[in-house]
Amino acid sequence: MCDSISLLYACKGRERVLQGVDTRVTNVLQNGGGALVCERESVSLHPLQSSIHMLMTHIGLLSDTHGCWDDRYLRYFEPCDEIWHAGDIGSPEVADRLAAFRPLRAVYGNIDGQELRRRFPQTLRFTVDGAEVLMKHIGGYPGRYDPSIAGSILARPPRLFVSGHSHILKVKYDRTLGLLHINPGAAGKQGWHKTRTLVRFCIDAGTFSGLEVIELADK
Repeated sequence: MCDSISLLYACKGRERVLQGVDTRVTNVLQNGGGALVCERESVSLHPLQSSIHMLMTHIGLLSDTHGCWDDRYLRYFEPCDEIWHAGDIGSPEVADRLAAFRPLRAVYGNIDGQELRRRFPQTLRFTVDGAEVLMKHIGGYPGRYDPSIAGSILARPPRLFVSGHSHILKVKYDRTLGLLHINPGAAGKQGWHKTRTLVRFCIDAGTFSGLEVIELADK
């Protein structure tokens, strides 16, 4: 079985829903196209490994690993400059291995123990390449933000809001607040979800592009 990588291009005037991803994001991420990449194949063909790599910041995003380690996390995050984890990490070992590979930004989730809660915050606000980012494990999504974070979002909307918890892959644009929301789905095996997912994307001077959804095929 092969892993699936779906690329969403920045394009205007079209609308398409791809594997639960709302791509109705005018001037941000629209119009889907895809490719299949077998696990034994080289990742050298991935769009992130282009000559423009040094011109922007490449992010690898995952959530809800629940203590599950998969070597493919590192394989698919090889082109990335940073790794972000949106909570329910599940074990310090998962965080350690990610942090040893690339700079790691993370928040703890509701299942994470005291060691991870001491290491990572519940909410994290930071700026990367001109884009302010807000990340919280239980955060909801545009139109249904969780009460625990809604006030912070409304008072000072970030350019990007990242959450996890639902195990549902979601990319949605909040036109009212002018922010992009990404929930990368679940990368681990625990939970009701049928497909394990990772997300990669680029940040360049406060804008987002090249969003890829990676579906991990279970062996």
